[in-house]
Amino acid sequence: MSATCQNLIGGALIDAASNQFTPVYNPSRGEIIAQAPESGIEGVEQAVRAAQGALPAWAETPVVERARVMLRFANLLEENFEALARLITREHGKTIDEARGDVRRGIEMVEMACGAPSILMGQTLDNIARGIDGKVERHPVGVCAGITPFNFPAMVPLWMFPIAIVCGNTFILKPSPKVPLTPLRLGELLSKAGLPDGVFNIVHGGAGTVDALLKHPEVAAISFVGSTPVAKYIYETGTARGKRVQAAGGAKNFMLIMPDADYDAATSQITGAAFGCSGQRCMAGSVALAVGKAADPMIERLKHAAGSMRVGPTDEGASSDMGPVIDPAALDRIESYIKLGLQEGATLTTDGRDIDPTEPSNGFFVGPTIFDRVTDGMRIACEEIFGPVLSVMRMEDLDSAIAEANRSPYGNGAVIFTRDGGAARAFARHVNCGMIGINVGVPAPMAVFPFTGWNQSFFGDLHIQGNEGFQFYTRNKVTLSRWNDPGKRVLGW
Repeated sequence: MSATCQNLIGGALIDAASNQFTPVYNPSRGEIIAQAPESGIEGVEQAVRAAQGALPAWAETPVVERARVMLRFANLLEENFEALARLITREHGKTIDEARGDVRRGIEMVEMACGAPSILMGQTLDNIARGIDGKVERHPVGVCAGITPFNFPAMVPLWMFPIAIVCGNTFILKPSPKVPLTPLRLGELLSKAGLPDGVFNIVHGGAGTVDALLKHPEVAAISFVGSTPVAKYIYETGTARGKRVQAAGGAKNFMLIMPDADYDAATSQITGAAFGCSGQRCMAGSVALAVGKAADPMIERLKHAAGSMRVGPTDEGASSDMGPVIDPAALDRIESYIKLGLQEGATLTTDGRDIDPTEPSNGFFVGPTIFDRVTDGMRIACEEIFGPVLSVMRMEDLDSAIAEANRSPYGNGAVIFTRDGGAARAFARHVNCGMIGINVGVPAPMAVFPFTGWNQSFFGDLHIQGNEGFQFYTRNKVTLSRWNDPGKRVLGW
């Protein structure tokens, strides 16, 4: 019998009152290793009460002391770095290097949170009017909630709660029920770092738990990462109830290869972008736009690179270049898109359904898949597949390639491979998305920059990460003060 995950509420692990559960797989083996409960309204109410109870004292805790908690937390993450990475390989299926990257990018956010005493400094202006001084202070917004996806069990939660907490808020995390183990371990380490009980809480669940958070009147802000339809729903539902919302959605990211590109370097970057993390990330490069004579040599190189990748288990020290997808439903969805691409008339040059895993396993494996001669309007070129499927479209010139990328309703990332500075500049200025790569396959920004999705890839005003993250989790208070001149005070002073 697999273990049932508990909620972390008020510093204690508590069973959810539920008979609905989501299986947690080891995707490398196809085995159920745990189950996550549907906490629903009752679990959310418990978490909100704990967060509300802890809020007054935590908001009044000096920011330097809050930052010290984050510094201790960062040190604990470093001490447990390898164990966390191996936990991610077990419950998610990433390769060990991908899992280490997941943890490392999360730690970078905690390190940024440690700089809160400088980042949260306010502004003052004396004598803004005769005898009046003005100042701006940044205050916490209250109880915040984060709803996170399965694809980055450590990094995405760490995008949210370290900044929220160091700003003086309390926080409720609802992780994906497919990967609850890593977030629970993060909660244990946060408590060990000295965070007071109730400042950070975890409730497990699916749609029912999400709705309970969205509708609870005491939840002031919601952060979300996931698919575009859900992001739109969360934004509309949350803002209709007066909450702050930042909701990052899906993507279809385009990679443009100019005829003058370094084809070998571009192949390495595109292969990593398309097939890294088994294509399960919102920054995955899923459409290659090969301009002019770049098409044939790039297709040959990509076919060779994809065919050379070892696909198989990633747990128990297994050595693979690419791991499984998250669960049977994901496998079925990806394979249905491969069938769809054939039906639409694209040329399947590399079929990931034909892979031979590196070792016998009942895991959820689909290998690198490449379609050539994909045309505008095909669903495989338009819809987010969230798997290792690369569509190659042949373009006449730079302008037509930019126009093709700009037809997408999404707006996360776009990349160009070229030696021509003018082409790179035109691409960066005119492509309609928020994150640009020039000879960089995955233009995901570091912690100090915001994760700037545009269009249907983001709903809200302030993005996750960077200074925009600090702005999202604080609100400004302006104070104007007038004091009488000492020489004009009444006698008897």
